[in-house]
Amino acid sequence: MNIIVVGLSHKTAPVEIREKVAFAPTAMEKPLHALVALPSVTEGLIVSTCNRVELYVTSRDTEEAITQLKHFLADFHHLQVEDLAPHLYDHKGPEAIRHLFRVASSLDSMVIGEPQILGQIKTAYGYATDHKTSGIILNRFLHKAFSVAKRVRTETQIASNAVSVSFAAVELARKIFDTLEDKTVLLIGAGEMCELAARHFVNNGISKVLVTNRTYERAVKLAEEFQGKPILFDNFTEHLHRVDIVLTSTGAPDYILHHQEVEGVIKQRRYKPMFFIDIAVPRDIDPKVNDVDNVYLYDVDDLQEVVQSNLKERHKEAKKAEAIIDQEIHQFHQWLSCLDVVPTIVALREKFDEIRQAEVEKTLSNLKDLGKKERKAIEAMAAAIVNKALHAPITVLKKTQNGAEGDNYVEAVRTLFDLPTCCEQQDAQSSPPEKN
Repeated sequence: MNIIVVGLSHKTAPVEIREKVAFAPTAMEKPLHALVALPSVTEGLIVSTCNRVELYVTSRDTEEAITQLKHFLADFHHLQVEDLAPHLYDHKGPEAIRHLFRVASSLDSMVIGEPQILGQIKTAYGYATDHKTSGIILNRFLHKAFSVAKRVRTETQIASNAVSVSFAAVELARKIFDTLEDKTVLLIGAGEMCELAARHFVNNGISKVLVTNRTYERAVKLAEEFQGKPILFDNFTEHLHRVDIVLTSTGAPDYILHHQEVEGVIKQRRYKPMFFIDIAVPRDIDPKVNDVDNVYLYDVDDLQEVVQSNLKERHKEAKKAEAIIDQEIHQFHQWLSCLDVVPTIVALREKFDEIRQAEVEKTLSNLKDLGKKERKAIEAMAAAIVNKALHAPITVLKKTQNGAEGDNYVEAVRTLFDLPTCCEQQDAQSSPPEKN
């Protein structure tokens, strides 16, 4: 049995293509059942996000499955496969395993280390289990992907550095103030960037939020969202002495804060530190403000430098993550190999032969007066018992190996009889015999 993935992502397809093949999260039953109805597919899972659409399946006919999956993706969305094909990629076997492990660990994301993708994959897996399109292989595969992602986050620093402008501002504020729990932030402007930054600040412990905007109603609305207080734009400077952090993003053509004003405010605060974040273009704050003692001013370019530096750190950590994934691929592929019927039958026979040989030797050691003929008869009887006991399970394994339930029987046999892994079998076969 093989694992296969066919899909496209932000790396291979523009948004105009990705949106055409996206699956609605509220209507996954129909496509999932259509997916596992394909002749070459035994189990199926669909991952559909804004940045990727991927089909994960198990199949015994790899090349035929890849062809059918590409046609399925096009046909389900009423597209021509010839138009879609240049944007599609496919992976099979160990490379398909590597792909999901990398995706779940956010190594294939637009922003390395972002946490959302793991939750999206868990949701996709939930749909597959709800609609019973995943089986023994995909169940184990997805759980292994989740554990790999957890290892990557635990054993590397891949998600520890801010890689968005808004969150970089929060990271810098924490370095300046150590803690944000007793701090007050003033938002000047009520646009998307201010709102996103405010959300990060509140999530990181900011206790008070003040909001001002040229349109007062917009300030009121945003303040309500964060249990903050709106203030009039025309006199916001009167409140600056109460504020530790100022984040500004307006469309003003000239500076709205000047060196002299901030100098007066910092004296009023008895030189307690202030952090100004100016993400407006054109800038809202006079750069000379940075010359005032205990005042820290960062503009959007400064924050981008922080983001780029953090991205470099994440890429360094990604190398550590790739090493973890290499280890996990080997382990999972060994388990998958064990689901083949032949190594399972070999392991089953070896297990029973060991038992037969041990019990025959024990019996014969207590019957030392037996002749050669009687000893051979006992050995033949024990061999016959083993062969007859194994006949039925081996017959079932052979009959079901190409069906949808074949893997379940193989896994059941390996579990019930505590058979060694394929790796352990290979090690035992390759080990030199012990010297007497």
